[in-house]
Amino acid sequence: MIASKIVDISAAAGLRGATGGWDYDLSAVYGSNRLDYTIENTVNTSLGGVASARSFDSGGLRSGQTSINLDMRRDLDIGIGKSVSFAFGGEYRNENYKIVAGELQSYVNGPFSAAPFNAAGGAQVFPGFRPANETDVSRDSFAGYAELDADLTDQLTLQLAGRYEHFSDFGDTINGKAAARFEVIDGIALRASVSTGFRAPSLAQQSFAATSTNNVGGVLIEIGTFPVSSPVAIALGAQPLKPEKSVNLGAGVTFTPFNGLSITADYYNIEISDRITLTENLQGTDVLALLTTAGVTGVSSARFFINGIDTKTTGLDVVASYRLPDFGLGQFRVSVGYNLNNTKITDRRVFSGFTAQRLFARQESYRLTDGQPKNKLNVGLDWDYDNFGITLRTNRYGEVFLPSGFSTSANNNNIALAPGEVPGDIFLSPKWVTDLEFRFKPVESVSVAFGANNLLDTYPDRLPFGTVNGVSYGFNNSFLPYSSQSPFGFSGRFLYGRVSIDF
Repeated sequence: MIASKIVDISAAAGLRGATGGWDYDLSAVYGSNRLDYTIENTVNTSLGGVASARSFDSGGLRSGQTSINLDMRRDLDIGIGKSVSFAFGGEYRNENYKIVAGELQSYVNGPFSAAPFNAAGGAQVFPGFRPANETDVSRDSFAGYAELDADLTDQLTLQLAGRYEHFSDFGDTINGKAAARFEVIDGIALRASVSTGFRAPSLAQQSFAATSTNNVGGVLIEIGTFPVSSPVAIALGAQPLKPEKSVNLGAGVTFTPFNGLSITADYYNIEISDRITLTENLQGTDVLALLTTAGVTGVSSARFFINGIDTKTTGLDVVASYRLPDFGLGQFRVSVGYNLNNTKITDRRVFSGFTAQRLFARQESYRLTDGQPKNKLNVGLDWDYDNFGITLRTNRYGEVFLPSGFSTSANNNNIALAPGEVPGDIFLSPKWVTDLEFRFKPVESVSVAFGANNLLDTYPDRLPFGTVNGVSYGFNNSFLPYSSQSPFGFSGRFLYGRVSIDF
């Protein structure tokens, strides 16, 4: 059993005010995460049942971030339009990432790893991080931005913004945004925007390492995930990770036909280039040949992060909100939202003779594009009367596709095969999930609430196990019956109570 322990720490301080005609906001935020893996009720079989411990410290991960931000804003009187405001600011950010090795027995290959036993080394279920996996990396970044907002007329608003950022490990980037809103007639407005984006590879994507050692024919062979800068990854054609870049387009309409009713509809188009993915486990004679040529021995299988694909996401968001007229029973507000989206892979990288199929195969491809609902509907009702209130919300999550891991000579995990064309493909059916909350204020400064998330105790479809229609699913699904890709989890109803005090 993996008994992980997580400790999160966060602290923030800030100062907000005005000086010399400028509004300012200065803030400093620190956050850290510590994740330790303790493996319980297991053994390192390569050590033998007597010598092996039953609980292991398998090491852990550490991450931290410090950011300092300054934002300045003021109105400008330059004789253009009804109102113009200008803002600028800057940010400093420091990031750190560590991997901490576990205790010796959590990863070591004991005497029973040799033939004829060939027992796997390390703690079963989760072999510990080894000293060779340890890392401690940091980086800094500096950013500055400027933004101009102008109400040129009663009907037309424009916004222009730009941001410059420098990373200590990736250099410079410049991104921008332009947006406009035009009220055609009273109650109907059009809006549109275009922007570019940038995401630097995380320190974990650059530096994560988790390896284990198997005994193959009396030879210790290393397999696992390697940093992109490791000799193993470089021998197989890895290149330094590049930042992901995006172009975002959006257009929409807002409609207020009468007092209390608001309707918005927005279309979006997001294209991401050089998206970072984790390769499949690369193995085989060609892999061994590349490693041997580069002078790397004792490794039979490897995977690492690459700038593997380009993607395009399009979608539509429609939101309607209606505030009922006051008829003496408090305030009622009804809201309805609908999202429709589609993601597809538009390009795939190949290198070192590895096909796109071997680098990012069918399972991972469809988990990215179809592993979440392509549509979602939510309906909500809020009621407030004096010191009492009720919120009722229900969400309908659309179908989710779980690609099969059942590979045959006919399909070979072929990325060209559509959902449903491979034995073992699973579709999770749409589900409704309802939440309810009651709240009241016994006194002015105290609020009390209690409610239920997933009020009707809805669960996703159970996964098949054993052999079904000629497909062997194994027996893990008999005691782990739900997919982790369920969009609303699989924990059922959650009851809660909350007390808030205002000072």
